[in-house]
Amino acid sequence: MRTVGKRTEQNITFHATAENLRIGTKFNDEMLRAAGSVKLFPKGVYHYKTHQEANDQWLIHTVKEVVRRNTK
Repeated sequence: MRTVGKRTEQNITFHATAENLRIGTKFNDEMLRAAGSVKLFPKGVYHYKTHQEANDQWLIHTVKEVVRRNTK
């Protein structure tokens, strides 16, 4: 098995600790920062007839975002 990263898996307990709170808030901040930097799709509600149609749209928007970031 290959290990990636340094984070250790936390045990689920009924007793809160300051260390687990610190780890949780750091993780939450990183997720919010990452989510704010990724804006692939314009806001709205999308309905697709097939999964393939949804995948194609996802690919188009992903490529546009990659191109936009690399042309700065």
